[in-house]
Amino acid sequence: MSLNLPWSNRKAQKSAQEMFKRMWDFKFLPPGRGLWAMGSEFIFDKGGSALNNCGFVGTAELDADFSAPFVWLMDMSMYGVGVGFDTKGAEKEVFLKKPKRTKDVHVVEDSREGWVALFQRVLDSYVGRDSLPSDIDYSQIREPGSPIKGFGGIAPGYKPLKELIDRTLRILDKYVAEEAPVDTPLIVDLMNFAGAAVVAGGIRRTAEIAFGDMQDEEFLHLKDLENLKNNDLARWASNNSVVAAVGADYTNIATQTAINGEPGYFWLENAQAYGRMIDPPNWVDYRISGCNPCSEQSLESWELCNLVESFPSRHEDLEDYKTTLKYAYMYAKTVTLLPTHDPRTNAVMLRNRRIGLSQTGIVENINRVGLREHLRWCDLGYKEVRHWDKIYSDWLCVPESIKVTSVKPSGTVSLLPGVTPGIHFPHSEYYIRRVRVGSNSPLWGIMKEAGYPVEPDKMQPDYTMIVSFPVHEDHFDRRKSEVSMWEQFELAAQIQAYWADNQVSVTITIKPEESQDLPRALSMYESRLKSVSFLPLTDHQYEQAPYEEITESEYKKLHSKLKKVRLNPVDEEDRVVDKFCDGDTCEIK
Repeated sequence: MSLNLPWSNRKAQKSAQEMFKRMWDFKFLPPGRGLWAMGSEFIFDKGGSALNNCGFVGTAELDADFSAPFVWLMDMSMYGVGVGFDTKGAEKEVFLKKPKRTKDVHVVEDSREGWVALFQRVLDSYVGRDSLPSDIDYSQIREPGSPIKGFGGIAPGYKPLKELIDRTLRILDKYVAEEAPVDTPLIVDLMNFAGAAVVAGGIRRTAEIAFGDMQDEEFLHLKDLENLKNNDLARWASNNSVVAAVGADYTNIATQTAINGEPGYFWLENAQAYGRMIDPPNWVDYRISGCNPCSEQSLESWELCNLVESFPSRHEDLEDYKTTLKYAYMYAKTVTLLPTHDPRTNAVMLRNRRIGLSQTGIVENINRVGLREHLRWCDLGYKEVRHWDKIYSDWLCVPESIKVTSVKPSGTVSLLPGVTPGIHFPHSEYYIRRVRVGSNSPLWGIMKEAGYPVEPDKMQPDYTMIVSFPVHEDHFDRRKSEVSMWEQFELAAQIQAYWADNQVSVTITIKPEESQDLPRALSMYESRLKSVSFLPLTDHQYEQAPYEEITESEYKKLHSKLKKVRLNPVDEEDRVVDKFCDGDTCEIK
């Protein structure tokens, strides 16, 4: 049934043509998932979840419904959504019970719903809301290598799901035997188990971020080396940040950040109170309790967000950019009109209509027009988006969007127009860019034949391959190692003030000699930012990092081995797409 609102096909066609032209000219782009799924039968059949990049779920009501947040995370992750979660459920003193067993055999349906239903049954059985079957029959799950119709990807077989269930049973049995309450490590581990299964289960990448209290010592030590090396756990599967309060003492915790890059910091009260930090506090977002894995969207529990990127450096002038913002806004607002398959999510999203209209190539545009002029673009551009939101929301008879602008890290989309990612400086003039694909995908074999280095992912060698691309930055000015921590802080604060009423996703690189100043920097900028994460600029702690600097001679040597890529064997274009907020700071690696 249509809403029977006024409509003009002529105006719609004119707008569609202008929108297409601005996408074609790389002035803005929907996320990869939007280019793949918008208008497809999959959206009509399954709802709008797959068009949303990221989400958040809280655990504060774990005592009322133990399985709900874990199941929601797995469900949305299987749509390619990156999900943030908190650990507040650890405060609820929830004790698990020895599950009852029945004589039935649980036959797993070969679908997203089938995987999620089994995970939910296992979790519910440990709080008396369901039972464990005598056996689990995985035989209905299609063989490894089979194409996943509709959503895209290649089936991995039953092993990732079985590993998820086996891990879950082992850890829950341990808590029952020890009569231990649900605590921070268990919450994070169950979420990480689900995320690891999704990564191996046909979705190329997903993302998780865990939020903990600054005083929670268990949370702060989740990624100690012995835990990362424990194969029974999957602590690598989430980025971890603390919920910080303005005025906190950062002395001790910042030392950990300077060494490991974690935890990051999220100032919840700032996100609740403010839109843009230059504007007075309005508290319109008082219900939020977290954010998405890349930390560019403030979110309520069960909420999803959709993102769209604009490229200011590819515009002739401010008026050209303002015109682009209108069409980028129209795309994002349209996504909010599409309900998902989850009633709890719809209840939040239809009220908030939150969107994330992002800028990428910020550093490039600042180099082109100057910092002050770029901030003027931000300020007037934001007001332009708000202007159109009032007009279109009135016409559509829906609420104005609670927040509209953000800065995402932009790992992949920024590569298409060839601009710098998000608010970040380029890694270096010459570097290796590593991209992860499923080991059962035909793409890595094609790239290997074309001369690109390919190797198994050391964290998931059975499920993931890594392709290394040599890159040369054509419009190179300064590498990130040449930019001070303080300049990065200040740039993020300026963009948070003049552009983003949601959040700025920024990963600040810190040199060893700057680490002693990190507590002071956090204290100075805690009232001007909503979130921040860090990457120590040393010999990185992670093998197979997304970026690795190389010399010009190394680049030329790698580049000389490359041949033309022949994609003919890939007969389904939707097999591998970007299915979450596509920045490298928030993907499960």
